[in-house]
Amino acid sequence: MTHIAIIGAGFSGLSAACFLAKEGYKVTVFEKNATAGGRARKFEAAGFTFDMGPSWYWMPDVFERFFQHFGKSPSDYYSLERLDPSYRIVYGKDDMLDVPASFDGLSAMFEQIEPGSKKYLKKFLEEGRYRYDIGIQKLVYKPGLSLIELLDIDVIKNAYRLDLFDSISSYIKKNFKAPRLIQLLEFPVLFLGARPEKTPALYSLMNYADMALGTWYPRGGMYKIIEGLTSLANSLGVDFEFNSNVQTLTVTGARVAGCIVNDNFRSFDYVVASADYEYVEQHLLPSSHRTYSASYWSSRVMAPSCLIFFLGINKKIKNLLHHTLFFDQDFKKHADEIYVDPQWPSSPQFYISCPSKTDSTVAPPGHENIFILIPVASGLQDNESIREKYFDIVISRLENMIGENIRDHIAFKKSYAHNDFISDYNAFKGNAYGLANTLRQTANLKPSIASNKLTNLFYTGQLTVPGPGVPPALISGEVVAKELIKRHKTFNYSV
Repeated sequence: MTHIAIIGAGFSGLSAACFLAKEGYKVTVFEKNATAGGRARKFEAAGFTFDMGPSWYWMPDVFERFFQHFGKSPSDYYSLERLDPSYRIVYGKDDMLDVPASFDGLSAMFEQIEPGSKKYLKKFLEEGRYRYDIGIQKLVYKPGLSLIELLDIDVIKNAYRLDLFDSISSYIKKNFKAPRLIQLLEFPVLFLGARPEKTPALYSLMNYADMALGTWYPRGGMYKIIEGLTSLANSLGVDFEFNSNVQTLTVTGARVAGCIVNDNFRSFDYVVASADYEYVEQHLLPSSHRTYSASYWSSRVMAPSCLIFFLGINKKIKNLLHHTLFFDQDFKKHADEIYVDPQWPSSPQFYISCPSKTDSTVAPPGHENIFILIPVASGLQDNESIREKYFDIVISRLENMIGENIRDHIAFKKSYAHNDFISDYNAFKGNAYGLANTLRQTANLKPSIASNKLTNLFYTGQLTVPGPGVPPALISGEVVAKELIKRHKTFNYSV
């Protein structure tokens, strides 16, 4: 039986494992940490349950499609609830905007802020739906190995509607003038890791995902998805080895012969790296068998890292929703301090997830579970004094904006930033989200899913196609599994 090693048990690794096991391959997943999930792990402390990474459940159709491949649905593993309002934006003290889940509610909100804009919203979302359908069905599930993949008749015929060469920022401003609406519509591309001015207008598909497909929550937390994927993988015969650090990939000729795992050699027919691409290439392989150079990686435009605070609060808080975005500072300045002149931000925007507003199981009775995230540039110096400086900044602003004392009610506190991303995930420059989805780093211009030096080494995850985010990670695992299966059946690479 052909034996495949998968390095890393994040979303992409779990996805690849399921698809490969379904086809009859023997699959072993090595995870350096004690549990599955990668950036989507959880931890429990003082009666609170904290999701460590992703907190937004968008693009539910991608999850449905994934589980359908195995005769399952998300509801077999977790219960979903659509949030309404989807989220809140805070522009200043006593200046908040709740984003309705329904189209009628959205239209009324747009019309109130900018009279006449609801007709443009309808058109904007219709165009976003077209881009979503084409982008997901015709582009995102491609392996990015040849330009021929892009020669799809629907893509070619309607290239102008996809708007690949205009920016999402200029596209939005053609339709809307109110600064609040512009900020609202530019916000989803922050998940793609680039400034709106540098992100193709194609990604208005994210606005469709946000406003039409909705913001959801898996009851019990985002880790319920990981538990579902792990359960599915186990049912398909996947073996998991936790606390198992892959130290070296051993090479014989043009093939990976196996892995050194916790100082022991393990032989495999194929290896799929769901760990950090740059780390695997630059640290696990001999230089002669690397596809990309160190200078290549240093020239990549990285998506942000982030500074996260996990807080347990011993009272209920009035003026937060499940998702609350604080846009009370200069958005452009903060973006420039991430991408143009990387530095710790002078006046950061930040985001708060408070899942205890929806789910009583994640905090003790009468308490709140809070996750504060500040997007920051990758590759910055990270130490405790810097973290504390920004903690004071955001807590002071939070207390001012919502009119409540928070600092005196903190029952639990933990921070997480660059050094932790490096330590836990070997993340290049301590990044949190992978490569920025700029035009020059999209589709075939991303690092390849297949090594060009080793015939049996493949890559999946946020540094290759299709890019950062939970749904793209699921898709990435499927794409690489299908490419491996195709090559195995065509060339019989197994030993």
